[in-house]
Amino acid sequence: MTSRLFRYLWIPLLSALLALGGCAQKEQATTTASPAERTPVVVASTTSTEDSGLFDVLLPAFHEAYPQYELKIVAVGTGEALKLGEMKDADVLLVHAKTDEEKFVADGFGTERRDVMYNDFVILGPASDPARVMGSADTTSVMVTIAASKATFVSRGDDSGTHNREKKLWEAASVEPTGSWYLSVGQGMGETLKIASEKQAYTIADRATYLSMKDALDLEVLVENAKSLLNQYGVIPVAGAANAEGAKAFADWITSPEGQAVIGEFGVEKFGQPLFTPNAK
Repeated sequence: MTSRLFRYLWIPLLSALLALGGCAQKEQATTTASPAERTPVVVASTTSTEDSGLFDVLLPAFHEAYPQYELKIVAVGTGEALKLGEMKDADVLLVHAKTDEEKFVADGFGTERRDVMYNDFVILGPASDPARVMGSADTTSVMVTIAASKATFVSRGDDSGTHNREKKLWEAASVEPTGSWYLSVGQGMGETLKIASEKQAYTIADRATYLSMKDALDLEVLVENAKSLLNQYGVIPVAGAANAEGAKAFADWITSPEGQAVIGEFGVEKFGQPLFTPNAK
């Protein structure tokens, strides 16, 4: 009797539990299938921020702070990023050619420019250092020596912030780099480093990308810590952007204490040092 009574009570109880579970699963499926719609924010940035892995930590942190937006990264040279801004094919820029950035804003293409972070450029080359420039702090004499030795030099040649800095170094040295020793490859930072490594050539790179790829490269830091190698990054919301609110949200966040903390922690665990130093005012 007791067994039969238990069975009669258990069957409806089990059915109720199954029904509740089904409702919970249905509710969970509905939530998963219909997340809050996110508005895209197109960020035109440099290949160095992409190749270094910085966006791998910036994106999830920003999306947590602003779940209504979805960052879409377009990684190109700074020159190309500025052109995308002029054409309003990007909402906000994260680039590193301060003079060009200030002109971009002055010409009415950007609403404002803010400092975000900096690292530095380094001059890399093979350990054999055929031009004998290792350890010099005078980048002008370094460029003169490399050109005079006709040691192979690989240039990005893509109108990026790195390429622009390289051109300024040649100009300061009164050198017009031409000839078979000078290779302009028209590639991003990562590909340029690979080519320089394969050819055992000199090149200039931002330190963050070099450190992130160091284990796969046969290149050494030969020249560093010169004032002429400082690498400042800035953020610029595009004037008349398709998503002006999202652009401002990104600029506000990346220069906020929260965004600056994410930047300052990036690279510390793996390299023992941050790959970028936050310096938003």
